[in-house]
Amino acid sequence: MKHNLTDDHNLLLKWVLKGLKYFVLALVGFAIAYVISICFGRADMGIKLLLLAANFILRLGIILFCLILVAIIIESLR
Repeated sequence: MKHNLTDDHNLLLKWVLKGLKYFVLALVGFAIAYVISICFGRADMGIKLLLLAANFILRLGIILFCLILVAIIIESLR
């Protein structure tokens, strides 16, 4: 039985999903580093790490969110 449906997704959608995967993995890594720094009694170092990465993480998250929206709109127009 032949199907006319293809599983060929947009290239932008594939890149965004891969970027989202690595973004979430980086967030988990920062969370683990923060918990370990608190366990070793270096809460000040954990707070500095969080403040240093917060601006970058926020901007990267906003960019990924906008790319997800663009990819969804492009995919729905196809």
